[in-house]
Amino acid sequence: MPAFDLVIRNARAVTASDIFDCDIAVKDGRIVQLGQDLPGGTREIDAAGRHVTPGGVDAHCHLDQPEPPPVRMADDFDTGTRSAACGGTTTVIPFALQHKGQSLRDAVADYHQRAEGKAHVDYTFHLIVSDPTPKVLEEELPALIREGYTSFKIYMTYDSLKLDDGQILDVLSVAREHGAMAMIHAENADCIEWLTRRLEAAGRTAPRYHAHARPMLVEREATHRAIALSELVDVPILIVHVSGKEAVEQIRWARAHGLNVFAETCPQYLFLSAEDLGIDDSYHGAKCVCSPPPRDKSNQRVIWQGLADGLFTVFSSDHAPYRFDGDDGKKAGGEEQPFRHIPNGIPGIETRMALLWSEGVMAGRITPQKFVELTSTNPAKAYGLHPRKGSLAVGADADLVIWDEREFVLRNSQLHHNVDYTPYEGMHLTAWPGMTLARGEVVWDGSRFTGRAGAGRFLHCGHPTLLPRVAAPRPAR
Repeated sequence: MPAFDLVIRNARAVTASDIFDCDIAVKDGRIVQLGQDLPGGTREIDAAGRHVTPGGVDAHCHLDQPEPPPVRMADDFDTGTRSAACGGTTTVIPFALQHKGQSLRDAVADYHQRAEGKAHVDYTFHLIVSDPTPKVLEEELPALIREGYTSFKIYMTYDSLKLDDGQILDVLSVAREHGAMAMIHAENADCIEWLTRRLEAAGRTAPRYHAHARPMLVEREATHRAIALSELVDVPILIVHVSGKEAVEQIRWARAHGLNVFAETCPQYLFLSAEDLGIDDSYHGAKCVCSPPPRDKSNQRVIWQGLADGLFTVFSSDHAPYRFDGDDGKKAGGEEQPFRHIPNGIPGIETRMALLWSEGVMAGRITPQKFVELTSTNPAKAYGLHPRKGSLAVGADADLVIWDEREFVLRNSQLHHNVDYTPYEGMHLTAWPGMTLARGEVVWDGSRFTGRAGAGRFLHCGHPTLLPRVAAPRPAR
C-alpha cells in the first residue's frame, strides 16, 4: 500500500524564507514529508521543476455582503471561492457586516448561513463593527474573539459604517485586552462629504470625480489619526488598502517611532490609475470606482517600493464584486449614477496572485519568497491561521499552487467570477496557476475547475502571530 495519498515530484518549493528542490508528500490533507526521492503515493503529480508555493490567503475580500436594494454583490460563496481557487487562493477571509442597530452575533449567524454548503476552499470571517454599543463592547465582541473571530474592521468613512474617534478608541481597547487584530479603513469622511457637495454643486458627478472627492490628503489625515489612536491605546493596527505616497509616509513615520502599525495594499494601486476612472465624463470609469481611488503612476512606484522593502505586510484583493451592466451593480436601478452613489469596489479575487507573480516576481521587482510572504504567510499570521495556512511545511494543510510561467493576454471570459468585467482586461501576463490544490485535492487543473461546493471548511482563528500579545494597561504619561 502506498505510503502517501499524494506525492508532488520535482517541485521547486518556495516559502517566505527559502527556495529548494524537493518532493512533497501529502496524507489526510496535510503535508507530512518534504524530501528527495520519497516513496510512492496513491496519486502522483510531476511539478517538472516548476515553482510550488503555498496556496494564497486572501485576507480582504467581500462575498455576498448584504447591500441596500437594488444593489447586490455578484459573487456569493460559491462563485467567489470558485474564482479564488482558479487564481491560486485556497483560503478567503470575507466580512461579517454588522448593520447599525444589529447584534454583532446576529450578523455572524447570518453570514454563516450565507456561506453554509457553498464554499469550495476554506474560509473564515473578519467582523465589521459599525455599532459598538456597550453590549457589543462588553459581551459580544470579547466572546466572539474567544470563539475564534479574532479580527475586525473599523471604518472611518461611509455614513452607514463609520465610527467617531471615541468609538474607535473603545473598539481598539477591546482589541488590546483580548488580543485581536484591528483593521482600519482610513479616509476622512467629513472632508469627502464637503468635497462631494462642492463637486455636485458644480455639476461634476461623472465617475472620474470620485477621485477628486477623495484626494490623498483625506487618506493621509485619517491614517495619521488612526496611528495616533492606536498609540494612545497602545495596540497594533493594520491599515487596509493603502493607495499612495502620503499614507505610506505616515506609516513609515510610525514604524520609525517603534509603533506596531501594519499595512496592506491591493492590485488596483499597482495596475490602475486615476485615468482608469475616466479622462472625460464617460460612465465606463465606474468599473474602477473604489476607495481609496487609484492614484497616478508615480504613486504606483511608491507602492511597489513598499512591497519590496517590507513596508507592506499583506497583499489582498479587496474583491468587491459588482456587475457593470444590469440594475443591481454599478448601474443601480439600471441607470448611470452620480459618483456618490456608484457602489465602491472592483473584482480581483482570481487575478491577485497572477498579477503579483507576473509583474512582481517575473519582472524582478520582488523575490518569490517575498511573494509568498505577502500573499500567504503574513496574512495567515496576521489573522491567526498560521502555521496551518500560509506554510509549505510538515504539518501544514496541503494548500499548494504549481505555477505555469507563460505569456498570455488576460480576458474576463477566462475568469470564473460572476462579474461581467475585469479592470485588468487586456493585460499581458507571464504566469498563471497551472494547478491549485486545497488540502491535497486538485481544485484547478490549469484548464478546468474541479472543486466541490461545501468542501471548504470554516476555520476558527487563533490570536495573530505577527504581533505580541498585549494585556497590561499602558501607564499614564
